[in-house]
Amino acid sequence: MQKPMRKSNQMMKIVNMSLYDLPTPMNLSILWNTGSLMGLCLIVQILSGILLATHYTPNTEYAFQSVIHILRDVNYGWMLRNMHATGASVFFLCVYAHIGRGIYFSSYLYSKMWLSGIALLFTLMATAFLGYVLPWGQMSYWGATVITNLLSVIPYFGNLIVKWIWGGFTVANATLNRFFVFHFSLPFLLLAITCIHLMLLHEKGSNNPLGLSSNTCLIPFHPFYSLKDLVGFLALLLGFALISLFFPLMISDPENFTEANPMSTPTHIQPEWYFLFAYAILRAIPSKMGGVLALVSSILVLALMPTVHLNKMRGMTFYPASQPVFWVLISSFLLLTWLGQMPTEPPLVLLSQVMTMAYFLLILSLPLSGVLWDAVIFKMNL
Repeated sequence: MQKPMRKSNQMMKIVNMSLYDLPTPMNLSILWNTGSLMGLCLIVQILSGILLATHYTPNTEYAFQSVIHILRDVNYGWMLRNMHATGASVFFLCVYAHIGRGIYFSSYLYSKMWLSGIALLFTLMATAFLGYVLPWGQMSYWGATVITNLLSVIPYFGNLIVKWIWGGFTVANATLNRFFVFHFSLPFLLLAITCIHLMLLHEKGSNNPLGLSSNTCLIPFHPFYSLKDLVGFLALLLGFALISLFFPLMISDPENFTEANPMSTPTHIQPEWYFLFAYAILRAIPSKMGGVLALVSSILVLALMPTVHLNKMRGMTFYPASQPVFWVLISSFLLLTWLGQMPTEPPLVLLSQVMTMAYFLLILSLPLSGVLWDAVIFKMNL
Protein backbone atom coordinates (compact mmCIF):
# COMPACT_ATOMS: atom_id res chain seq x y z
CA MET A 1 0.00 0.00 0.00
CA GLN A 2 1.35 3.40 -1.00
CA LYS A 3 2.17 5.76 1.84
CA PRO A 4 0.36 9.12 2.04
CA MET A 5 2.31 12.09 0.62
CA ARG A 6 2.78 13.55 4.08
CA LYS A 7 4.83 10.44 4.98
CA SER A 8 6.63 9.79 1.68
CA ASN A 9 7.76 13.30 0.72
CA GLN A 10 10.82 14.36 2.73
CA MET A 11 9.69 17.97 3.22
CA MET A 12 6.14 16.98 4.06
CA LYS A 13 7.47 14.31 6.41
CA ILE A 14 9.14 16.95 8.58
CA VAL A 15 5.93 19.00 8.74
CA ASN A 16 3.90 15.86 9.38
CA MET A 17 6.01 14.79 12.37
CA SER A 18 5.90 18.34 13.72
CA LEU A 19 2.17 19.01 13.45
CA TYR A 20 0.09 16.10 12.20
CA ASP A 21 1.37 12.77 13.55
CA LEU A 22 3.44 14.28 16.36
CA PRO A 23 3.30 11.81 19.32
CA THR A 24 1.73 13.74 22.19
CA PRO A 25 0.84 12.83 25.81
CA MET A 26 -2.86 12.12 26.13
CA ASN A 27 -3.43 14.06 29.37
CA LEU A 28 -2.39 17.60 28.39
CA SER A 29 -4.57 20.36 29.84
CA ILE A 30 -5.69 23.69 28.39
CA LEU A 31 -2.52 25.29 29.78
CA TRP A 32 -0.52 23.59 27.02
CA ASN A 33 -2.49 25.69 24.54
CA THR A 34 -0.47 28.81 25.41
CA GLY A 35 2.45 27.64 23.24
CA SER A 36 0.40 27.62 20.03
CA LEU A 37 -1.31 30.88 21.06
CA MET A 38 2.10 32.55 21.31
CA GLY A 39 2.86 31.32 17.80
CA LEU A 40 -0.35 32.94 16.57
CA CYS A 41 0.53 36.18 18.39
CA LEU A 42 3.97 36.21 16.76
CA ILE A 43 2.47 35.79 13.29
CA VAL A 44 -0.10 38.55 13.93
CA GLN A 45 2.61 40.90 15.24
CA ILE A 46 4.94 40.30 12.29
CA LEU A 47 2.23 40.76 9.65
CA SER A 48 0.67 43.83 11.29
CA GLY A 49 4.14 45.29 11.95
CA ILE A 50 5.17 44.97 8.29
CA LEU A 51 1.97 46.73 7.19
CA LEU A 52 2.46 49.50 9.77
CA ALA A 53 6.09 49.98 8.71
CA THR A 54 4.97 50.90 5.19
CA HIS A 55 3.31 54.04 6.59
CA TYR A 56 5.61 54.86 9.52
CA THR A 57 8.34 57.51 9.29
CA PRO A 58 11.30 56.94 11.67
CA ASN A 59 12.11 60.61 12.12
CA THR A 60 11.63 62.68 15.27
CA GLU A 61 9.93 65.41 13.24
CA TYR A 62 7.37 63.13 11.62
CA ALA A 63 7.09 59.93 13.73
CA PHE A 64 4.23 61.13 15.92
CA GLN A 65 2.40 62.61 12.93
CA SER A 66 2.87 59.40 10.93
CA VAL A 67 1.13 57.45 13.69
CA ILE A 68 -1.76 59.94 13.54
CA HIS A 69 -1.76 59.51 9.76
CA ILE A 70 -2.08 55.74 10.20
CA LEU A 71 -4.97 56.17 12.63
CA ARG A 72 -6.90 58.77 10.60
CA ASP A 73 -6.04 58.44 6.92
CA VAL A 74 -5.01 54.84 6.19
CA ASN A 75 -7.89 52.48 5.45
CA TYR A 76 -8.44 50.46 8.63
CA GLY A 77 -5.14 51.84 9.92
CA TRP A 78 -6.70 52.51 13.32
CA MET A 79 -7.61 48.82 13.61
CA LEU A 80 -4.19 47.71 12.41
CA ARG A 81 -2.43 49.88 14.97
CA ASN A 82 -4.78 48.81 17.77
CA MET A 83 -4.24 45.16 16.87
CA HIS A 84 -0.46 45.59 16.98
CA ALA A 85 -0.57 47.34 20.37
CA THR A 86 -3.10 44.85 21.76
CA GLY A 87 -1.10 41.95 20.33
CA ALA A 88 1.93 42.87 22.44
CA SER A 89 -0.14 42.71 25.64
CA VAL A 90 -1.83 39.44 24.65
CA PHE A 91 1.56 38.02 23.67
CA PHE A 92 3.02 38.74 27.12
CA LEU A 93 -0.12 37.44 28.82
CA CYS A 94 0.37 34.10 27.03
CA VAL A 95 4.11 34.15 27.78
CA TYR A 96 3.62 34.65 31.52
CA ALA A 97 0.94 31.93 31.61
CA HIS A 98 3.34 29.66 29.68
CA ILE A 99 6.16 30.31 32.16
CA GLY A 100 3.84 29.78 35.13
CA ARG A 101 2.74 26.46 33.68
CA GLY A 102 6.39 25.50 33.10
CA ILE A 103 7.24 26.27 36.73
CA TYR A 104 4.22 24.45 38.16
CA PHE A 105 4.79 21.29 36.12
CA SER A 106 8.62 21.48 36.27
CA SER A 107 9.06 21.81 32.51
CA TYR A 108 12.36 23.53 33.34
CA LEU A 109 13.90 20.06 33.76
CA TYR A 110 14.13 20.02 29.96
CA SER A 111 17.02 22.42 30.47
CA LYS A 112 17.95 23.15 26.83
CA MET A 113 14.36 23.92 25.92
CA TRP A 114 13.97 26.02 29.09
CA LEU A 115 17.08 28.08 28.30
CA SER A 116 15.91 28.66 24.73
CA GLY A 117 12.62 29.89 26.23
CA ILE A 118 14.52 32.37 28.42
CA ALA A 119 16.36 33.60 25.31
CA LEU A 120 12.95 34.04 23.66
CA LEU A 121 11.72 36.07 26.63
CA PHE A 122 14.72 38.42 26.55
CA THR A 123 14.33 38.92 22.79
CA LEU A 124 10.61 39.56 23.15
CA MET A 125 11.17 42.10 25.92
CA ALA A 126 13.76 43.95 23.84
CA THR A 127 11.44 43.98 20.82
CA ALA A 128 8.51 45.27 22.87
CA PHE A 129 10.60 48.02 24.48
CA LEU A 130 11.91 49.20 21.11
CA GLY A 131 8.38 49.22 19.69
CA TYR A 132 7.09 51.31 22.60
CA VAL A 133 9.54 54.07 21.68
CA LEU A 134 8.49 54.33 18.02
CA PRO A 135 5.24 56.38 18.45
CA TRP A 136 7.47 59.14 19.91
CA GLY A 137 5.03 60.19 22.58
CA GLN A 138 6.01 61.61 25.96
CA MET A 139 6.21 58.23 27.66
CA SER A 140 8.07 56.78 24.66
CA TYR A 141 10.78 59.44 24.82
CA TRP A 142 11.29 59.44 28.56
CA GLY A 143 11.02 55.66 28.80
CA ALA A 144 13.81 55.36 26.23
CA THR A 145 15.90 57.92 28.12
CA VAL A 146 15.52 56.19 31.49
CA ILE A 147 16.01 52.60 30.31
CA THR A 148 18.99 53.24 28.03
CA ASN A 149 20.66 55.23 30.82
CA LEU A 150 20.67 52.05 32.92
CA LEU A 151 23.43 50.68 30.68
CA SER A 152 25.76 53.35 32.03
CA VAL A 153 26.33 51.18 35.14
CA ILE A 154 28.46 48.78 33.05
CA PRO A 155 32.05 49.34 34.24
CA TYR A 156 34.40 51.20 31.86
CA PHE A 157 32.22 50.87 28.74
CA GLY A 158 28.80 51.89 30.08
CA ASN A 159 28.75 55.51 28.94
CA LEU A 160 30.28 54.57 25.58
CA ILE A 161 27.55 51.97 24.98
CA VAL A 162 24.82 54.47 25.90
CA LYS A 163 26.21 57.06 23.47
CA TRP A 164 26.45 54.43 20.73
CA ILE A 165 22.82 53.43 21.25
CA TRP A 166 21.75 57.07 21.25
CA GLY A 167 23.91 57.90 18.24
CA GLY A 168 24.94 61.06 20.05
CA PHE A 169 24.71 62.66 23.47
CA THR A 170 20.96 62.38 23.93
CA VAL A 171 17.93 60.45 22.69
CA ALA A 172 17.29 62.01 19.29
CA ASN A 173 16.70 61.21 15.61
CA ALA A 174 19.58 58.73 15.33
CA THR A 175 18.18 56.84 18.33
CA LEU A 176 14.74 56.57 16.78
CA ASN A 177 16.20 55.31 13.49
CA ARG A 178 18.22 52.63 15.26
CA PHE A 179 15.28 51.57 17.39
CA PHE A 180 13.10 51.24 14.30
CA VAL A 181 15.68 49.04 12.52
CA PHE A 182 16.12 46.82 15.57
CA HIS A 183 12.38 46.61 16.23
CA PHE A 184 11.78 45.56 12.62
CA SER A 185 14.64 42.99 12.66
CA LEU A 186 14.27 41.33 16.07
CA PRO A 187 10.92 39.59 15.36
CA PHE A 188 12.68 37.51 12.69
CA LEU A 189 15.33 36.56 15.25
CA LEU A 190 12.43 35.74 17.57
CA LEU A 191 11.02 33.50 14.85
CA ALA A 192 14.36 31.71 14.45
CA ILE A 193 14.70 31.08 18.20
CA THR A 194 11.08 29.85 18.23
CA CYS A 195 11.99 27.25 15.58
CA ILE A 196 14.91 26.09 17.75
CA HIS A 197 12.58 25.97 20.77
CA LEU A 198 10.10 23.82 18.86
CA MET A 199 12.87 21.57 17.54
CA LEU A 200 14.07 20.92 21.11
CA LEU A 201 10.46 20.31 22.18
CA HIS A 202 9.96 17.66 19.50
CA GLU A 203 13.35 16.12 20.24
CA LYS A 204 12.83 15.72 24.00
CA GLY A 205 9.03 15.43 24.03
CA SER A 206 6.50 17.37 26.08
CA ASN A 207 5.91 17.28 29.80
CA ASN A 208 2.45 16.36 31.07
CA PRO A 209 0.33 17.31 34.12
CA LEU A 210 1.21 14.16 36.06
CA GLY A 211 4.93 14.54 35.40
CA LEU A 212 5.16 10.81 34.68
CA SER A 213 6.59 9.09 31.63
CA SER A 214 3.95 9.02 28.90
CA ASN A 215 5.90 7.09 26.26
CA THR A 216 3.34 4.29 26.40
CA CYS A 217 0.32 6.61 26.23
CA LEU A 218 0.93 8.82 23.21
CA ILE A 219 -1.66 10.02 20.70
CA PRO A 220 -1.22 11.92 17.40
CA PHE A 221 -1.39 15.68 17.61
CA HIS A 222 -4.09 15.77 14.92
CA PRO A 223 -7.02 15.73 15.44
CA PHE A 224 -6.94 15.52 19.25
CA TYR A 225 -4.98 18.70 19.96
CA SER A 226 -5.17 20.56 16.64
CA LEU A 227 -8.91 21.02 17.15
CA LYS A 228 -8.38 22.23 20.71
CA ASP A 229 -5.75 24.67 19.48
CA LEU A 230 -8.22 25.88 16.87
CA VAL A 231 -10.71 26.68 19.64
CA GLY A 232 -7.95 28.60 21.42
CA PHE A 233 -7.14 30.51 18.22
CA LEU A 234 -10.77 31.54 17.78
CA ALA A 235 -11.02 32.68 21.42
CA LEU A 236 -7.79 34.67 21.09
CA LEU A 237 -8.88 36.32 17.85
CA LEU A 238 -12.22 37.18 19.45
CA GLY A 239 -10.37 38.87 22.31
CA PHE A 240 -8.19 40.70 19.78
CA ALA A 241 -11.26 41.98 17.97
CA LEU A 242 -13.12 43.06 21.11
CA ILE A 243 -10.20 45.05 22.54
CA SER A 244 -9.12 46.52 19.19
CA LEU A 245 -12.62 47.59 18.19
CA PHE A 246 -14.24 48.60 21.47
CA PHE A 247 -11.56 49.08 24.19
CA PRO A 248 -8.39 50.28 22.41
CA LEU A 249 -7.44 52.67 25.24
CA MET A 250 -7.60 49.99 27.92
CA ILE A 251 -3.89 49.17 27.65
CA SER A 252 -2.52 52.55 26.55
CA ASP A 253 -0.93 55.27 28.66
CA PRO A 254 -2.70 58.63 28.08
CA GLU A 255 0.66 60.40 28.44
CA ASN A 256 1.83 58.75 25.23
CA PHE A 257 -0.86 60.53 23.21
CA THR A 258 1.18 63.73 23.64
CA GLU A 259 4.11 64.30 21.29
CA ALA A 260 7.55 63.87 22.85
CA ASN A 261 8.92 67.01 24.48
CA PRO A 262 12.50 66.79 25.86
CA MET A 263 11.87 69.98 27.88
CA SER A 264 8.87 68.60 29.79
CA THR A 265 9.31 65.60 32.08
CA PRO A 266 6.16 63.61 32.98
CA THR A 267 5.33 63.51 36.69
CA HIS A 268 5.37 59.72 36.71
CA ILE A 269 7.36 57.66 34.19
CA GLN A 270 6.27 54.04 33.86
CA PRO A 271 6.55 51.32 31.20
CA GLU A 272 3.80 49.10 29.78
CA TRP A 273 2.10 46.73 32.22
CA TYR A 274 4.15 43.70 31.16
CA PHE A 275 7.36 45.40 32.35
CA LEU A 276 5.96 46.75 35.61
CA PHE A 277 7.09 43.84 37.82
CA ALA A 278 10.72 44.32 36.67
CA TYR A 279 10.38 48.11 36.98
CA ALA A 280 9.20 47.70 40.59
CA ILE A 281 12.24 45.50 41.31
CA LEU A 282 14.52 48.12 39.72
CA ARG A 283 13.10 50.90 41.89
CA ALA A 284 13.14 48.80 45.06
CA ILE A 285 16.96 48.78 45.19
CA PRO A 286 18.45 52.11 46.35
CA SER A 287 21.68 51.60 44.40
CA LYS A 288 21.53 52.12 40.62
CA MET A 289 23.97 49.25 39.98
CA GLY A 290 22.07 47.00 42.39
CA GLY A 291 18.76 47.89 40.77
CA VAL A 292 20.01 47.04 37.27
CA LEU A 293 21.47 43.73 38.49
CA ALA A 294 18.18 42.89 40.22
CA LEU A 295 16.26 43.84 37.07
CA VAL A 296 18.30 41.47 34.88
CA SER A 297 18.32 38.78 37.58
CA SER A 298 14.51 38.82 37.73
CA ILE A 299 14.60 36.93 34.40
CA LEU A 300 17.96 35.15 34.67
CA VAL A 301 16.94 33.58 37.99
CA LEU A 302 14.68 31.28 35.95
CA ALA A 303 17.81 29.66 34.49
CA LEU A 304 18.81 28.46 37.97
CA MET A 305 15.66 26.43 38.53
CA PRO A 306 16.88 23.22 36.80
CA THR A 307 20.06 23.23 38.92
CA VAL A 308 18.27 23.47 42.29
CA HIS A 309 15.52 20.94 41.58
CA LEU A 310 15.77 18.33 44.35
CA ASN A 311 12.21 17.00 44.33
CA LYS A 312 11.84 13.30 43.53
CA MET A 313 8.77 13.83 41.35
CA ARG A 314 8.24 16.19 38.45
CA GLY A 315 5.73 19.02 38.92
CA MET A 316 3.63 19.96 41.94
CA THR A 317 0.65 17.69 41.29
CA PHE A 318 1.79 15.34 44.05
CA TYR A 319 3.18 18.06 46.37
CA PRO A 320 0.24 19.62 48.23
CA ALA A 321 2.60 21.48 50.56
CA SER A 322 4.39 23.14 47.60
CA GLN A 323 1.29 24.36 45.81
CA PRO A 324 0.62 27.28 48.22
CA VAL A 325 4.23 28.39 47.69
CA PHE A 326 3.59 28.58 43.94
CA TRP A 327 0.46 30.69 44.40
CA VAL A 328 2.29 33.02 46.79
CA LEU A 329 4.89 33.45 44.02
CA ILE A 330 2.11 34.36 41.57
CA SER A 331 0.71 36.81 44.12
CA SER A 332 4.12 38.46 44.58
CA PHE A 333 4.44 38.83 40.79
CA LEU A 334 1.00 40.48 40.57
CA LEU A 335 1.74 42.73 43.53
CA LEU A 336 5.04 43.82 41.97
CA THR A 337 3.14 44.61 38.76
CA TRP A 338 0.80 46.85 40.77
CA LEU A 339 3.69 48.49 42.66
CA GLY A 340 5.45 49.26 39.36
CA GLN A 341 2.78 51.82 38.49
CA MET A 342 2.60 53.38 41.93
CA PRO A 343 4.71 56.38 43.05
CA THR A 344 7.93 55.73 44.96
CA GLU A 345 6.86 56.81 48.42
CA PRO A 346 6.52 55.15 51.85
CA PRO A 347 5.27 52.54 52.61
CA LEU A 348 5.20 51.41 48.95
CA VAL A 349 9.00 51.43 48.68
CA LEU A 350 9.32 49.08 51.65
CA LEU A 351 6.57 46.85 50.25
CA SER A 352 8.42 46.71 46.90
CA GLN A 353 11.60 45.62 48.68
CA VAL A 354 9.76 42.90 50.61
CA MET A 355 8.04 41.64 47.46
CA THR A 356 11.36 41.66 45.58
CA MET A 357 12.96 39.46 48.22
CA ALA A 358 9.91 37.19 48.24
CA TYR A 359 9.97 36.90 44.42
CA PHE A 360 13.58 35.68 44.30
CA LEU A 361 13.33 33.43 47.37
CA LEU A 362 10.13 31.77 46.16
CA ILE A 363 11.47 31.08 42.66
CA LEU A 364 14.60 29.45 44.07
CA SER A 365 12.76 27.54 46.80
CA LEU A 366 10.04 26.05 44.59
CA PRO A 367 12.23 23.38 42.90
CA LEU A 368 13.27 22.03 46.32
CA SER A 369 10.11 22.74 48.31
CA GLY A 370 9.02 19.10 48.11
CA VAL A 371 12.15 17.63 49.73
CA LEU A 372 10.48 17.35 53.14
CA TRP A 373 7.38 15.81 51.57
CA ASP A 374 9.55 13.23 49.76
CA ALA A 375 11.21 12.33 53.07
CA VAL A 376 7.81 11.83 54.75
CA ILE A 377 6.56 9.62 51.90
CA PHE A 378 9.77 7.60 51.96
CA LYS A 379 9.43 6.92 55.69
CA MET A 380 5.78 5.95 55.29
CA ASN A 381 6.76 3.37 52.66
CA LEU A 382 9.38 1.73 54.86
